[in-house]
Amino acid sequence: MGALQQLFREHGEGYLARFGEAMPANHRKVIGAIERCRSEQAGHTLYHCQACGHTHVIARACGNRHCPGCQHHKTQVWLQCQLQRQLPGHHFLLTFTVPESLREFLRSHQRIGYGALFEASSGAIKKLAADPRRLGGDIPGFLGVLHTWGRQLQYHPHIHYLAPGGAISSTDRQWHASSAGFYLPVRALSRIYRAKFRDAMAAQGLLAAIPPEAWDIDWNVNCQAVGDGQATLAYLARYVFKVAIAESRIVSIDEHALTFRYRKVHSNRARTMRLPIPEFMRRFLQHVLPTGFMKVRYYGFLSPSCSVRIEELKARIEMAHGFARQPPSIEIEPPAPMCCPACGGALRFVRSMASPQLRRSPGAAILGAPHSGP
Repeated sequence: MGALQQLFREHGEGYLARFGEAMPANHRKVIGAIERCRSEQAGHTLYHCQACGHTHVIARACGNRHCPGCQHHKTQVWLQCQLQRQLPGHHFLLTFTVPESLREFLRSHQRIGYGALFEASSGAIKKLAADPRRLGGDIPGFLGVLHTWGRQLQYHPHIHYLAPGGAISSTDRQWHASSAGFYLPVRALSRIYRAKFRDAMAAQGLLAAIPPEAWDIDWNVNCQAVGDGQATLAYLARYVFKVAIAESRIVSIDEHALTFRYRKVHSNRARTMRLPIPEFMRRFLQHVLPTGFMKVRYYGFLSPSCSVRIEELKARIEMAHGFARQPPSIEIEPPAPMCCPACGGALRFVRSMASPQLRRSPGAAILGAPHSGP
């Protein structure tokens, strides 16, 4: 059991008793899922060893995307898929943030607000890319990842986009490459992004709920060249399926507080922060996304609905610009095989079952988790 799960099991009930009536339903659901993960209440999975014949009953994982113990394999699978789809050539990382004065509004209007952030920021990229003076092709492609936390678990919503340096022309289906060091002008992106978000809020009738000063300042947009983009994909993968804090950052937990490590921006010096348990849980839960909200989105020629296939586009880029297709330089950790703890043999899945079935199921007397790997 990880430190975070232990914390929620020990303090979740008290937190719910204190704040439960004022909490969003999805926050209460996450607390329950983390508490039950790999416990008797979660049900079990039956495995059979093909070598020695032993039967093993393993507590099931909850599968909740905000559970700290359930997402590692999904991260690896996603990263491997993106590396296989990656185009040759240079890439750019774009980051769209919001003014601090807008954060409280987003906290209380997450589904509408986060959706509008995606719509406004992606719309700004597409609008500028379609300008013939910019990329030269009217169909760019990029993937976006919503990220809501800062290094101290504070609320800091922003969106990262990874974009190959170029665009397709819808007229001749040819690839038009950008320069290696410049993608799109950030000042123009910022103005369009802010205007599109304002239009979206006006359409929802929510302009009056936003502080007027949010429209009087520049909205920060950053764009930087990131080479072949592989390291950036690995960086983004940490936000796609992982939760706001890694177990490795937790220094200690006692009855009253949790201490964790963090680093300030542009600093390699490790610092520690000690938070009372209720405050840590509040900071953790504020990053729980609305149920069913898609935090990763694909646009343009990276969208599954694009008529130009990725393999065709790779070939066109190589022929037109001579970019060599590089194999992934990042090693993907393969999933560890399920092995019998008694003999090391391969385990075969039999069935999943609820906890009451466990007591009635014959041959399920041997309990314990199988080993991963030899």
